[in-house]
Amino acid sequence: MKRRVDLSEISDGRLYSANDMVKADCHGCEGCFACCCGMGTSVVLDPLDIHRMTQGLHIGFEELLKTGIELNVVDGLVLPNLKMTGEKEQCAYLNEQGRCTIHRFRPGICRLFPLGRYYEENGFHYFLQIHECRKETRGKIKVKKWMEIENLRAYEAYIFRWHRFCLACEKAVETLEEENIRILTLYILKTFYQTPYEQTGEESSSKEERFYREFYKRLEETGRKLGLRV
Repeated sequence: MKRRVDLSEISDGRLYSANDMVKADCHGCEGCFACCCGMGTSVVLDPLDIHRMTQGLHIGFEELLKTGIELNVVDGLVLPNLKMTGEKEQCAYLNEQGRCTIHRFRPGICRLFPLGRYYEENGFHYFLQIHECRKETRGKIKVKKWMEIENLRAYEAYIFRWHRFCLACEKAVETLEEENIRILTLYILKTFYQTPYEQTGEESSSKEERFYREFYKRLEETGRKLGLRV
């Protein structure tokens, strides 16, 4: 999801890389789950998020739709997002104590918060959102440690490719008629989200390495079929 805002109004004015220290450590969010409430449809999920959730919860995509996610239009594409529920409009995966029940395999946007991504021509940097987190006593921590993602470099490359692909699809949607838009969006949803990612392969490969290989294969095939530069 793109935000059309002035970066100087929402950040501390700095751009960060994975090895930089940033004041983002919320110390386990003790006694606070404000960022898990009232988020509407903004916690958009990428294919790896869904893969991790289906693997972690041992359920399929359709079952996720019945429990903790929903589909909405994002920049012209139909994409899944975390569902907010109840009077507090809180994440469906919060328990009664306000703690995350999927923290071990939480989505990328949740790992990122209170950071954001600033996309550039050949990649992206991180920035600190200064108005989003209610914790006033955040500590400094390296970006890569805060993210808690194995092989962050591979993850960042994947995120950037997915971002570029979504931009290409968004431009394509602008030129299509309604029926063809429906066909395109359903194809993307089925190819990258609904169809499980193969988990067999070399024993030396991690689950996420196997995911990346399958993802890039699907990305290239989709680019050829749709005539997109991905």
